Amino acid sequence: MGPGAMAGLSIEEYWAWIDLCEARGIDSIWHSDQVLGPTLEPMTMLAALSARTRKMRFGTSAIVLPFRDPVVFAKELATIAFLGAGRVFPVVGIGNASDKFWLATGASPKTRGRKSDEAIELIRLLLKEDSVSFTSEHYKYEGPGVQPRPVKPVPLWIGGNSDAAFARTARLGDGWLGSMIGPQRAAEARRSIEAQSQALGRTIEPDHYGMTLMMHIGAQDDPTVQQAISRMAARMPPETGHSVADMLAIGPAGKVIATLRRYIDAGISKFVLIPMAASPAALMEQTELLASEVVPELED
Repeated sequence: MGPGAMAGLSIEEYWAWIDLCEARGIDSIWHSDQVLGPTLEPMTMLAALSARTRKMRFGTSAIVLPFRDPVVFAKELATIAFLGAGRVFPVVGIGNASDKFWLATGASPKTRGRKSDEAIELIRLLLKEDSVSFTSEHYKYEGPGVQPRPVKPVPLWIGGNSDAAFARTARLGDGWLGSMIGPQRAAEARRSIEAQSQALGRTIEPDHYGMTLMMHIGAQDDPTVQQAISRMAARMPPETGHSVADMLAIGPAGKVIATLRRYIDAGISKFVLIPMAASPAALMEQTELLASEVVPELED
């Protein structure tokens, strides 16, 4: 699950929600990377979650690599993996060229794809090797790998809905996380990644394909839901044959289950669900409904 903009949560309400998620068997918690947005900084939150939780995994959806130094990021991952007994689950991406964050970070959107590819390669070496020698267009590193080294490899999934993101996953990723696209496009993404990875002699685990979706178990005419649909419609045109509402998991529990099963049939097996909740109480209610009425029907 993801907390979205955290529904106006205080820190006490946030931890109460986290405790509820762990008690109700939610698999993982995800935080997005918005430097200038209202969300909390994701790596800080992952470190906090590693201390608060014992069973749940936690990840980023997605860290924008061009904003971050790969050596520092690798050290952060290794530390959080140590604190959380290997439960860290990062998704990385290249960000959007139109974001306001580029000027704030001093990074350039023009080279974000190549820079991210190089950063992923360097991060992997730093997490695996005792000594690292790496030279690329944007990075040069000569020195030791990070310590403490994770006991098991930290998976690096790739986020994004573009053909370039699919190709990056095939070349460098351990999995793929799409965001708010319909089942048809999700199926196309998986086929593309599988074909390209096979051509490169790589294998991505069959259950390492995921999707981020906004969710509301209840009436579609809820004002919070309608506001979310309006925002989505303004951001992206509907896919052919699908309305924006078709790309959201909305309705009674049975309809939400049916929506998720369409994605499962398309080859998606992991879901980051963001409740459309306007208050802490609504977030808790949505979490309870998800855990009691939806998850048991999809655990296979």
